[in-house]
Amino acid sequence: MNIQHKSSLLLVLILAFAISSGATAQTEPGTFTAKKGVYLEVGGSSGFYAINYSKIFHQKGKLKLNASAGFSIWPNRNIDSKTSWLPALPLEISALYGKSNHHLELGMGFTSYLNTSFDFDSETFETINKVVFDAFIPLRVGYRYQKPEGGFFFRFGYTPIVTFPVRAGKIWSFNPYWAGLSFGKSF
Repeated sequence: MNIQHKSSLLLVLILAFAISSGATAQTEPGTFTAKKGVYLEVGGSSGFYAINYSKIFHQKGKLKLNASAGFSIWPNRNIDSKTSWLPALPLEISALYGKSNHHLELGMGFTSYLNTSFDFDSETFETINKVVFDAFIPLRVGYRYQKPEGGFFFRFGYTPIVTFPVRAGKIWSFNPYWAGLSFGKSF
């Protein structure tokens, strides 16, 4: 386990406990009138970064259900490739639980993206660079600060990633060292 990953995970957990311990209890859960939002996410379900649109589609008491979709362009790090930017589309469903401004957020998503793959032609001894479809499943456990009447909101969370085999030669994998931070506006 890399010391940098341990430090990042520890920092996220400390921030989550610090913010949640300062939350004040209220007697009535706030009904959200600002159900839509636009935000920038760094890390998290987007992989690197994404611009997202979200909407609270159900609320009852302290429970709110939220769906979001985003878009990102990832740089292709291969110098020989003709494609320099590759798109990614993060989708996520999450449940917000809490009163008024402070919420526990639990969620799951699906992020599809294009990636490059190298094949080797055994007859010509040349490498073939292809653009291929890939995807992963991000999970989320985090904190979300959002006012019921709208305005600035932010969230952060622990977002481990499950990569699944989309094409031949790929295997299931689990990356437990991932987190995300989002800033935006609800309206």
